[in-house]
Amino acid sequence: MEVTNDNSCSWINDLNPRTNTKSLLSNDECDWLIIGAGYTGLSAARKLAQINSNLKIILADAQLAGEGASGRNSGYLVDTTLNDGFTSNKELQNYKKKADIYSLGIDVVKKFIKEHQVDCDWNESGKYFASSKIEDKKILENFSSTLSKLGFEHSLLGNKELSEKLGTSFYNIGLYTKGGILLHPGKLVRAMVDALPTNVILYENSCLLNWSKNKDFIFCNFKNGKIKTKNIIFATNGFLKSLGIKSNYNFPITLTASMTRRLSDKEFKSIGEPKEWGVLPVRPMGATIRMTKDRRILIRNTAEVHNPFVMSNSTLKKRSLNQKIGIQKRFPQLPNDIIKSSWSGIVSRTRNSSQIFEKIDSNIFAAGCYNGSGIGVGTLFGEQIALKAINESTNEIKTIEARNKPTWLPPQPFLNLGIKTRLVYERLRAKSEI
Repeated sequence: MEVTNDNSCSWINDLNPRTNTKSLLSNDECDWLIIGAGYTGLSAARKLAQINSNLKIILADAQLAGEGASGRNSGYLVDTTLNDGFTSNKELQNYKKKADIYSLGIDVVKKFIKEHQVDCDWNESGKYFASSKIEDKKILENFSSTLSKLGFEHSLLGNKELSEKLGTSFYNIGLYTKGGILLHPGKLVRAMVDALPTNVILYENSCLLNWSKNKDFIFCNFKNGKIKTKNIIFATNGFLKSLGIKSNYNFPITLTASMTRRLSDKEFKSIGEPKEWGVLPVRPMGATIRMTKDRRILIRNTAEVHNPFVMSNSTLKKRSLNQKIGIQKRFPQLPNDIIKSSWSGIVSRTRNSSQIFEKIDSNIFAAGCYNGSGIGVGTLFGEQIALKAINESTNEIKTIEARNKPTWLPPQPFLNLGIKTRLVYERLRAKSEI
């Protein structure tokens, strides 16, 4: 089944439409084929091409490059997380391993931005974890203890401080971390598309239907052509499972989000004219909220098991009602018709919140499952899976592989039943936080 482009995401609509796109319409051959042109695939292609300009590299995506989950996320480049999916690391050493990967992810994005002089609204503003429930103070105090032991600069905040900084009195308890970065995900991933070296051929709107390996070659069948390749990297994140990659170790989750129009001077003044900020939920199914630098409010407060290939406009409209309610709860003084666009996107989860970074076969590699932290980790994994694929050894690879591997998942229908049950449970626990 194909993934279709749409014009429902504000981040993508902020960009000028690209006109130099090309689809696979015949048969082709290459040294390296990379499936998925998001942060991971773009970074892998760029790295391989930089190492050897004589390689023929093909990068293929089922839709327009960068306009899947990479251009649709909330724009957080994280240094720390409280929850990854449904889980959190309670053991200090495991948390440090995860934080080390986040740090490397920030470094690799910073390096790309500096090298290519990218304007992606980069703001080292930090981020907040916040809740309206006073009883969540214990969760944040425990998290604060973990951060203190690892040397992360942070502070616990109450209702008054949060109200002054965020322009809403909704939150009663919060924790601020200094190291988080907010950015425009569409602008960043577009810059990665524009920075592809000349020996990378980009095929867009070219859906991989199936693939097989015969002797030393991989044969990939697309809708309108075939590609024979010596080596392949799968970088499709939320669609790894649908391509049969580590299918018993990852599963897709569909998220939906909305963004308002730009607030008027009067509306912005009514909420205290706050500086740009980002809030992540204390509980897994709570809302992610951003105030952008140009006075728009973004909210993401739904996650579900859904067909990852398509969401109808009528279904999306129902989901956006949750976002409307979430904004009204936080900013009752604002009009109730300020949402400008709503969209869906796919993330990939593993049972224990570990990532996939593997050599599947002698010439088959895969990277994905970022559990909601795809900007930095996805960029890092793209570069490093390319290096791993050519038998390079780096300190970054050692850091990535020091984490636990993803754990096995039960078969269907038990898997979906378990995920849906957990989603309902977490949704009820975070009901007040939508």
